[in-house]
Amino acid sequence: MTTLKGPGIFLAQFLGDQAPFNNLRSICLWAESLGFKGVQIPSWDSRCIDLKQAAESKTYADEIKGIVNECGLSITELSTHLQGQLVAVHPAYNELFDGFAPEEVRGNAAARTEWAVQQLKYAAKASQNLGLNAHATFSGSLLWHTVYPWPQRPAGLVETGFRELGKRWKPILDVFDENGVDLCYEIHPGEDLHDGISYEMFLKEVNDHPRACLLYDPSHFVLQCLDYLEYIDIYHERIRMFHVKDAEFNPTGRQGVYGGYQSWIDRAGRFRSLGDGQVDFGAIFSKLAAYDYKGWAVMEWECCLKHPEDGASEGAIFIKDHIIRVTEKAFDDFAGTGSDEAFNKKILGIQ
Repeated sequence: MTTLKGPGIFLAQFLGDQAPFNNLRSICLWAESLGFKGVQIPSWDSRCIDLKQAAESKTYADEIKGIVNECGLSITELSTHLQGQLVAVHPAYNELFDGFAPEEVRGNAAARTEWAVQQLKYAAKASQNLGLNAHATFSGSLLWHTVYPWPQRPAGLVETGFRELGKRWKPILDVFDENGVDLCYEIHPGEDLHDGISYEMFLKEVNDHPRACLLYDPSHFVLQCLDYLEYIDIYHERIRMFHVKDAEFNPTGRQGVYGGYQSWIDRAGRFRSLGDGQVDFGAIFSKLAAYDYKGWAVMEWECCLKHPEDGASEGAIFIKDHIIRVTEKAFDDFAGTGSDEAFNKKILGIQ
């Protein structure tokens, strides 16, 4: 077994225009002061990294890594959540998702997709240059608008959608494989890969690609009423990343999973700061330790109530206290009588 690495922090929700959140060095020093050991870097934010340059220049990648290391931290992974979303966008969402892309490709769906695919390929090489072995992203979605079908879905629609999704992602996965990096999809409502079954459908279309792995975030499963502990039992061999994020689901006679178009604070299902929700993290950390998960435990903060800086300071302690230092011996070794093949056969009465 392996002791989980951590605590780490995903920087995306904390970056801003005011110090100490406005550049990589200062935000890393802030994170280290709270007790974090690693940072997950959003690759779309130029305050942290130039993704293209990190892919094309090992020297630049070493400089980025050096900044983080000098602050007493490690880079846990890079993230392309926004770019991955743009690999597959249904036209109904074009205007909403154009904001994730640079100005020059907005309003041009084909150019936007081409840009997103290249970003993912840069991310594979940049991750290799940084010495990383896992990467976080979203799958994008062609089918999400049909998730609760009315009118009914035409026969074959889902199969056609997943074939296209696999067609778009297979070349990207191959580039990640060439660079020795696992591509970890965050299973998330709004994405075509939003639960275990949809992930399995995708795997079929990419021929069970060894790099098509998972970012495990139990908060999204609480809001779907999915068994997030059994999910680990089923998919632990593919889980290569872990977002430690809390959530709660409190349905009423007026509102359930879909939230009634309400803001986050008024929804039955809400993300919460660590320790304020309903996720059984004791069981999760135990399962991941038992299954020999070798990656990081990275806090992602998304809470509609608590201040982010309080969520971060409390989150570092929360993760540290939940990481299990795995044992190197059995608890009953003191009572052992020693063993060899002959002795075992004698006990079994077969000698």
